[in-house]
Amino acid sequence: MGVTVDVHEVFKYPFEQVVASFLRKYPNPMDKNVISVKIVEERKDVSTGIIYRKRIAVCQNVVPEILRKVNILKVPNIQLEEESWFNPQERNMAIRSHCLTWTQYASMKEESVFRESMENPNWTEFIQKGRISITGAGFLNCVLESFASAFLRQGVQKGIRIMEMLLEEQCGAPLAE
Repeated sequence: MGVTVDVHEVFKYPFEQVVASFLRKYPNPMDKNVISVKIVEERKDVSTGIIYRKRIAVCQNVVPEILRKVNILKVPNIQLEEESWFNPQERNMAIRSHCLTWTQYASMKEESVFRESMENPNWTEFIQKGRISITGAGFLNCVLESFASAFLRQGVQKGIRIMEMLLEEQCGAPLAE
């Protein structure tokens, strides 16, 4: 089956400021589930100017304690891999992330884009599509997907609030029309 989440948000800040805030977003006291984020690879294509980054995030296992009775869910931490392609000339950044934990039972993938807003060049659009599917957990597939769906939706809203807070702290009030 699977669960999907689609997000479209406009940050009323310039592209460069939004991307800089995104890259500094975690760890953050507003989301204690993200323990660490480490850049494991970074390179710049000199011909295009595109900066490629691969980061690994370590997050606390947020699966409810009752479900952790199932042996495979007992891990203390979950690892996520994020790859990004920052194109300063075209003013966009594409991001792909996926879960490195439980790959034999679950698939979590997100694709996101930050780009200059067509509505206002001083604003930045954020578009994200995410999908989680659980397999191999028998009757728990639906239960875990329901939990994942609720957690993802809450996480997206929390992530947007954190971005808005960071942007306001670092850049001041949002830009008007």
